[in-house]
Amino acid sequence: MFGMIKNSLFGNTEETEYKLLSSETKDGVSFEVRRYDGAKYAVIYSEGRAFDQVTGELVRKLLMYIGGSNEQGEAMPTAAPIIMTVYPRNDGVLSRRLMVAIRIPTIHHQCPPTPTDNTIRIDERPGMTVYALQFGGFAGDSEYRAEALRLTRTLGETAPFQRKQYFCCSYDLPLKPYGRRNEVWFLQEEP
Repeated sequence: MFGMIKNSLFGNTEETEYKLLSSETKDGVSFEVRRYDGAKYAVIYSEGRAFDQVTGELVRKLLMYIGGSNEQGEAMPTAAPIIMTVYPRNDGVLSRRLMVAIRIPTIHHQCPPTPTDNTIRIDERPGMTVYALQFGGFAGDSEYRAEALRLTRTLGETAPFQRKQYFCCSYDLPLKPYGRRNEVWFLQEEP
């Protein structure tokens, strides 16, 4: 727990690098198209509880892992963003299924510390291209859904992106009170 708090207050944050493919504005809404390389992530799943009920608990578990709650007892730099994969129903409401992930920092990428929490696993994820819409403030279920709807409307019906899932991203640790950065990412379908 101390490692997590120390990381939150004094730690470095390693932002996930990407290649900017384009920056666009449609109907007054600005978004980017980005390409991320494949990487290893610490991942945790939840089913049966609503987004706002469970995200804090899942993020805390991942931050504790990064902060040193692992078999090696090794604190790592925090990586941003924390990525929450959500699965909307047809009416836009988020299902009670959620996956939260944080990228393993570069220095530990080849040999990540082993989680002591058996609900956390290390996954190798492939590269991806996303449509990214940035917004500020504290974000929960309703804020992410509103921004996802805004991005959906901006991209229109013909844009090639997955509609069965999207990513809710937070770049700031929970203790940051202002100047927060959040994003919604839609996974571009490959042609």
